[in-house]
This record gives sequence, structure tokens and C-alpha cells, in this order.
Amino acid sequence: MKDVQIIVAAITSIILFIFGLEHFSKEIQRISGEKFRKFLGRATRYSGVGILIGAVVTTFVQSSSATSVIAISLVNAGVLSFKNSVGIVFGANIGTTVTAQLVAFKLTSFAPVFIILGFGLSFIRSKYSIFAKVIFYFGFVFFSLNLISSSLAPLQGDERLLSYLTGQHNPFYGLVIGALITAVVQSSSVTTGLTIIFAQQGLISLENAIPILMGANIGTTATALLSIFSMDISAKKTALAHFFFNIGGVVLFFPFIGLFGNQIPLFSDDKAVALANFHLIFNVGTTLVFFVLLKPFVNLIDRILGEGKMDFERFDLSFFNNESDFQQVEKHLLENLSKSYKFTQENYNLVTLSIESNYRGVYEVAKKRLEYFEFVRLDLMNFFSQSIGKSTQSDQINRLVGIMKGYEYIFQIHDSVKDIAKIKEAVDENYLDLKSDVLIVVRELSSATLSFFESADAKPSKEGFKAESHKFQAELDGFNTKLLKMMAQPDRNDVGIILQLATYSQRLKDKLVNYYKLDDSYETKNT
Repeated sequence: MKDVQIIVAAITSIILFIFGLEHFSKEIQRISGEKFRKFLGRATRYSGVGILIGAVVTTFVQSSSATSVIAISLVNAGVLSFKNSVGIVFGANIGTTVTAQLVAFKLTSFAPVFIILGFGLSFIRSKYSIFAKVIFYFGFVFFSLNLISSSLAPLQGDERLLSYLTGQHNPFYGLVIGALITAVVQSSSVTTGLTIIFAQQGLISLENAIPILMGANIGTTATALLSIFSMDISAKKTALAHFFFNIGGVVLFFPFIGLFGNQIPLFSDDKAVALANFHLIFNVGTTLVFFVLLKPFVNLIDRILGEGKMDFERFDLSFFNNESDFQQVEKHLLENLSKSYKFTQENYNLVTLSIESNYRGVYEVAKKRLEYFEFVRLDLMNFFSQSIGKSTQSDQINRLVGIMKGYEYIFQIHDSVKDIAKIKEAVDENYLDLKSDVLIVVRELSSATLSFFESADAKPSKEGFKAESHKFQAELDGFNTKLLKMMAQPDRNDVGIILQLATYSQRLKDKLVNYYKLDDSYETKNT
């Protein structure tokens, strides 16, 4: 009965640890938001900086898997290049060593202070209250580790268990155990923390613990590999680089474990500290080796997967720097202005097609494109604000302001498309089954709106566009009438949400009219 109580207490503590770690990671990502992602995209142009950022981010997020998935998603969105993402992947493993050091030196005893501080901060109306949950879950994670340590303490008297766990075993078993545990819980920090606690309690020998830590590095690649099935070739390259990097580190170090065993200098007689030191040496050493071999490593990944085909064409944003010639910058901005309009038009087409067809894959592509355009938007607006602020010639400032006005209209159109995308999300979340007559209206409305997209872009005469606008307005009014008549029928809970589509289409029409009225001298100049 006593053994059962120990096991239940240990499992409960481990569950609390995993729960706290997951929520701590989510809270960090929530409060960092898009600025954090944008910072990653801009700050990793040099691999050495990428390693540092990967290490720092993982230190805070407490999950190398989360950092790697963030890097892969940024590559998939076109914000981060494959080559620049590799540094983040390398640095993520270094960041995981902080948890090991904290546990080994028993600094987790300060956990209650953070729990109380986070809890108290949540009741205070302050701009710092946003950090309340982060601080609380940080303390919760390490408080859970203390609980695990306390629940395992009675096992120190079980001689049979000690004899088994401290006895000599094939190191390959440790690799497999570490990889499996990490793959299941999707966090190497869990495996690392538990292993070091076992070492602190004297429940496992260094020879058996070291392979488990190495196996955790293999298991942590599972999350990244699972996230790439619907992503393009660059994201797959980042995930493959993550896998090869972690496997490569094990291949490099594992022979030394077999040859030297406990003779490896770990600079401490304390088992837990020695294990944490090995974890640090192992991850930093692997990173240094791969950093030296970065170019051939990247080339190897390129050769394995090839160039491939991206699911949609990204914008060339390489001209966003202060050294570029103004004439060239203006030319690129004008070229991207036209591309941005077409890109947004295609996004509208995909979103409405996903509503009509109810095909999840179409919506996933549309969602990805919308997210990417948000990154483009942030970069463009930042570039405009910096360029206008630094320009000294009034002619250049006026030309930039004119181009920026065109982009602002496109961003307004983009916002309407995002609103329409929320309709698709609402349909899915509420499990609405759209009937055929509603789907016909969606198709006709989409077709009419796309035609008006073309009219606004073609820049016809004012009289011609006015006629097109009146025609489109009449169609919108007709669609509204059809939908209102359908709503009068009993049990038509599918109509109300599509009525929002007509409303958003009306707003979209007004924004397209504004885009047409934009002075087109900026679009024709230097093209």
C-alpha cells in the first residue's frame, strides 16, 4: 500500500510539472506576441546571433521543442530563411541546460516566492499585471519539481530498486528511454529535470543517467517533425536540420561514454551537479562543432531535400535597408504594391472558396497566407516610418507618403478578408452545415466581388468604374434580400452567419472604391 501511495504521489507531481511547464511556455509566447516573432525574423541574419537568441528564448520558454516549432513556423511563413533558422535550432539546446543547473543546485526552493508574487500581481491593476501568470507558472514549474523530489525520497530505502537503477545497463536502453519519454511529453526539460532529481535522490547512477539525457535530445525532435507535414520545403529543411543536429550530437558524444564511462571530468562529486555539467558540456560542445561545420551542414540539408516548390511566392523584402538607393527602393515598393493587391485578391478567393467547399486544406492555405501578409505589413510600416523619418528631401518624402497611402488601402482590404476568414472559423466551431441555396449565394457573391477586384485594379475611366460600382452594389443588395428571405424560413441557423459575409463584402466594396480613387501616378512611375 505504501508503494502505491509513493507511485501515485510521484505521478501526480510529474503531471503538475508537465502542466506548469506547458502553461508557462504558452504564457511567454502569448505576452511576446508578434513583436517577438518579428524580432526573431530580423535578428537572426547572422548564425552566431541566432544561437544566442535560440538559447535565450529557450531559457525563458523552458522548451527547446517550442523554440524549434516557432522557428519552423517563421520559416514556413517566409519571415525567416532556412539558413538563418539553423542558429536558433542550435541555440535552443543550450537554453535547456538552465533547467538542469537550477535543479542540480537546488535553486528550486525559491519557487514559492514566485508563486506568491505572481498570484499577488494578478490582483493589482498595473501594466505589470500581464506578467502575473508568467511569474506564477515559473514558480509552479519548480515547485512541482520539489514535490517530485519529496515524493521520491522514500524510495531511497528500497534496496532492490536501488540495485537495479544503479546497476550497469546497456547505454542504448537509456537512449531509447530518454527519447521515448521526451517524445511523449514533448519536452526535454521534463526528462532532464526528472533524471537529475533521480540522481539527487541516489536512485540512478551517472552511467545510466547520461544516456537518458542524450536520448532526450533525440526525443525533442518529434514535435518539430510532426509540425511540418503541411508546410513547405524551407520549413521541412529546418525540421530536418533540427533532427540531424540532435542525432549528430549523440553520435559524436556516445562513443566517449562507452569508452570512458564515469572517467569523463564533470567538475563535481555531487551526482546531480555532475549530471547537469555533462548536459551543459554535451549541448554546448555539439553546438560548437556544428557551428564550425555550418556551411557544409546547410548544404547537406539543401542537397537532401532540394529546392522544392514553395506553396506560394513570397515578397522580396531584401531592399529594406538604409543603404539602398532611393530610386531602387521606390521601384521595388511599386512592384510589391501591385503584387500585394493581387495577393490579397487571391486570399479573398481562397477564404470564400473554403467556406463554399468546406475543404479544410483550402482554409489552411488561406490562413497561412493571411498570417504571412501580416508579417509583410509590419515590415512595410516599420520601413516607411524609418525612411520618412530619416529623409531630408521633401520630394522623396512626398513620394513615399503617396506609396504608403496605396499600401494602407490594401491593408484595409486585407483586414476585411481577415474578417471574412473569421466566418469560416465560426462555421467550423459551431459545426454549421451550410445548405445548397446558401452555398450558391456564397459562390455568386464571391464571383461578383472578384470581378469588382479586377475592375478596381484595371483603373477604367471614372464613368466606366462608376457603372461597375453601381452594378456591384445592386448585386450586393440582391444577395442581402435573398439571405433575409432564407432567414424567414424555420430552422435556418446557417443563414445568419453568411449574412455577415454580405456585410463584410459591402465594406470591402467601399475599400476597393478608395483603392481605385488613389492617384495612380505612383504606380506608373519608374516601371
